[in-house]
Amino acid sequence: MRILQINSTVNTGSTGRSAEELGRLALDKGYESYIAYGRGNRPSASKLIRIGNMKDVAMHGLKTRVFDRHGFGSKRATTELIKRIESVDPDVIGLHNLHGYYLNIEVLFDYLKASGKPAVWTLHDAWSFTGHCSNFDRLACRKWQELCGKCLMKRRYPASVVVDNSRRNFIEKKALFSGVRKLQLIVPSRWLAAHVRNSFLADYPLSVIHNGVNLGIFRPMDSAEDVALKFGTGSRKIVLGVSNIWSRSKGLSDFLLLSEKLGKQYVVVLVGLTRGQIKKLPSDIVGISRTENLTELAELYSAADVFVNPTYADNFPTTNIEALACGTPVVTYNTGGSPEAIDECTGITVEKGDTSALAAAVVKVCESDRDRYRVACRSRAEKYFDKDERFLDYLNLYLSLVQ
Repeated sequence: MRILQINSTVNTGSTGRSAEELGRLALDKGYESYIAYGRGNRPSASKLIRIGNMKDVAMHGLKTRVFDRHGFGSKRATTELIKRIESVDPDVIGLHNLHGYYLNIEVLFDYLKASGKPAVWTLHDAWSFTGHCSNFDRLACRKWQELCGKCLMKRRYPASVVVDNSRRNFIEKKALFSGVRKLQLIVPSRWLAAHVRNSFLADYPLSVIHNGVNLGIFRPMDSAEDVALKFGTGSRKIVLGVSNIWSRSKGLSDFLLLSEKLGKQYVVVLVGLTRGQIKKLPSDIVGISRTENLTELAELYSAADVFVNPTYADNFPTTNIEALACGTPVVTYNTGGSPEAIDECTGITVEKGDTSALAAAVVKVCESDRDRYRVACRSRAEKYFDKDERFLDYLNLYLSLVQ
């Protein structure tokens, strides 16, 4: 079997790492693996196909910002991609994030309909069935269930500062994404599955496959002393936050409030910040730049007393299960599929924006039996979020489409 996956990035971020891990598993099973991607230069075990270049990304970004036509740029780059796909002649095509300023969905889906190639599309967010946004949850918008227009999220990713084309986008997406003969959908959370079933994608076969992590890398480590020495956290309780991109929707402002509410025996450590964001942090918060070193990240998770995810818009955050795999309990807002990662033995869910409840949950976790949490969190990760088992679910689905 020859697999070709398409994603905005390769081997970085949650979606890029998912594509990479699936490719590695396919190779281990003796299959061929290709990954077509929009940007980045991370190494991969799969054969890589670059889609366009940074000029294409810039022009696509301009088309988005001015005309709100995200997904309808990059026509030349996608036409070239189709030629490469035809040359590779894959048995099955795996789709991941199709947004990200790199791909023309009209060219791609016209090809999928004409070729009849089996395709598996993993929806990591809601962009596929809305006229603009990737996540409507923060504003509880439900226009996408009938017809988008006068978008409440126009200035949010993929932001448009001039035109609102959400109605046109919705109509064209519905036409493009409907009627693909051999398309199966995967979502990583029950929350997103419920919304897909209320969208124009409802007629497609749909599977829920939770994200998985590498349990060999993300595991409990005795790293507390090293982390304390390296980052100056001392003997304080470590309240950890991790994100690829920090913004208000990821809870950055809430972490600032949380730090103020917690006592001096606690220290907030945030991973994934830009240099500019680190400079603006108050002195009692430790800021760390984004790292591609997964072992270093696992050491931070393991040293933390609690992992906090105050996200306002999310599907099924991989960071939650990375923390669990390292034996660290999770406190998260009741957002999207984020609470699905935990149970009463491995974390606490609080309502969005309630930073007082967030602080109380942190204190409750940190005053509980750390060893009990460590065992329960690791056990839950091993039972539900082993990447080898979850990606085998993917591979078995791929195989079922080509047999």
